[in-house]
Amino acid sequence: MTSQSQGIQQLLQAEKRAKDKLEEAKKKQAKEEATAEIDHYRLQREKEFRSKQTNVMGSQGNFSAKIEEQTTETIQTITSSYHKNMESVMKKLLSTICDINPEVHPNFRHAI
Repeated sequence: MTSQSQGIQQLLQAEKRAKDKLEEAKKKQAKEEATAEIDHYRLQREKEFRSKQTNVMGSQGNFSAKIEEQTTETIQTITSSYHKNMESVMKKLLSTICDINPEVHPNFRHAI
């Protein structure tokens, strides 16, 4: 009888160890599934973020290109105006400086 009792005890202990191992395996599997789900969610959110970032940065890049184009046009206009008017402005400036017409100022009084 004692051997039968020992056999039952061994079976119960073996059953308990198997049950513990099964619970441990379930916990491990649940943890792995949760980690996989978290990774999937994180990747999805990163993808959405990159998409929004591309839309925002893309529009800023387009805006930047427009500003660059306008700046280039303005520089070309100013340079063209400079070359067009440089000679006439220089002539007027030199004429004003070099063409001296000596005459007595109307407020000048002769000393008697």
